Amino acid sequence: MVTVHLTRHLFSFFPRLEGKEIAVEASTAFEVVQALERTAPGIGFYICDERGRLRTHVNVFVDKQMIRDRRGLSDAVGPGSEVHIFQALSGG
Repeated sequence: MVTVHLTRHLFSFFPRLEGKEIAVEASTAFEVVQALERTAPGIGFYICDERGRLRTHVNVFVDKQMIRDRRGLSDAVGPGSEVHIFQALSGG
């Protein structure tokens, strides 16, 4: 199982994930997003655009390393991996 950590801000959009340990079966970062989408519909489109590419305001880390493939999310994850999904916040 892969453990997924989301920034707190995402819980305001996807409250069904708040307070839960998020663990999914996946072998790539893309499969992590697909599994999240099955649990919380709409989160996949928040993370990726219509082409399946990581949105510019989102960063994904696998085991403390930023993923390299922002277009296809083909970076490998394995049993025991930790995936962190962050979105940039801006304001003035």
